[in-house]
Amino acid sequence: MYRPPYLQPGDQVAVISPAGAIEPAVLEEAVKTLRSWELEPVIGKHAAAKYGYFAGNDNQRAEDMQWALDTEDIRAIFCTRGGYGSMRIVEQLDYSIFQGSPKWLVGFSDITVFHAKLNTLGIESMHAAMPKSFPNTEPEALKRTREFLFGQVNAYQLPPHPLNQPGIVEAELTGGNLTLLHCIHSSNLECKHQTPILFIEDIGENLYAIDRMLQSLKLAEKFTKIQGLIAGDFSEMKGLNFGKDAYTIIHELLEEYQYPVCFGFPAGHSSANYPLIMGSTVHLEVHSEGTTISFCND
Repeated sequence: MYRPPYLQPGDQVAVISPAGAIEPAVLEEAVKTLRSWELEPVIGKHAAAKYGYFAGNDNQRAEDMQWALDTEDIRAIFCTRGGYGSMRIVEQLDYSIFQGSPKWLVGFSDITVFHAKLNTLGIESMHAAMPKSFPNTEPEALKRTREFLFGQVNAYQLPPHPLNQPGIVEAELTGGNLTLLHCIHSSNLECKHQTPILFIEDIGENLYAIDRMLQSLKLAEKFTKIQGLIAGDFSEMKGLNFGKDAYTIIHELLEEYQYPVCFGFPAGHSSANYPLIMGSTVHLEVHSEGTTISFCND
């Protein structure tokens, strides 16, 4: 996998909305934040557009993403929010210029679709907080995102979790939002690597739906084709009468597999949304004393 060049002070970065609509005030605050990172944000033409639920119609959102992918002076692409919409435009785009001069794409949630696409192209990307969530993201998580983008990529040391499964593995990191991963399963966007480490997170789903998605992926032999799993935040879960929380559902499903499983990684739809480099080769060690996650492609 190819890692895009790290950012430098003064670099121009695009701020675009490939999915749900965003309020102009969010863009204004994003500009302030990114300038505090010594970056020069450039707002996409349709970033604040509205077309029903979406940030502009499909053509407008695709136009902004194509501009961000192709413009040489743009060194990173910050997606303003998730929601829904990325899947409608991801295959409309031409990635040929981008492949010749890759840049960081930053986002999570619905942006899982673009992380998956870039993974098929052999290019790493950043699963991290977006402008809509900047105000509610812990300062330390935002600080770590800036550090990663500027080349200070340090390992994570996590405390032990009672549901962890021990083991050591080194493989490419894929994944993102579980609902989106379930949606793109068996499509052209699905990771083609046979044995990755899978990261999953989600928000606002019924617990029975979490179980159903995982069982569906198991029937498709998804979990026999990975070497490890990292579980992030499962926030605001519904249907508590299911009788099990999300982590218990995941744990019981994975007990039969002999690979490391890490619970409690602080990423997803919560204030502790720390960055992950998708596509990077990751060294995952899970012990009774805790978990170490380090990125090996530097």
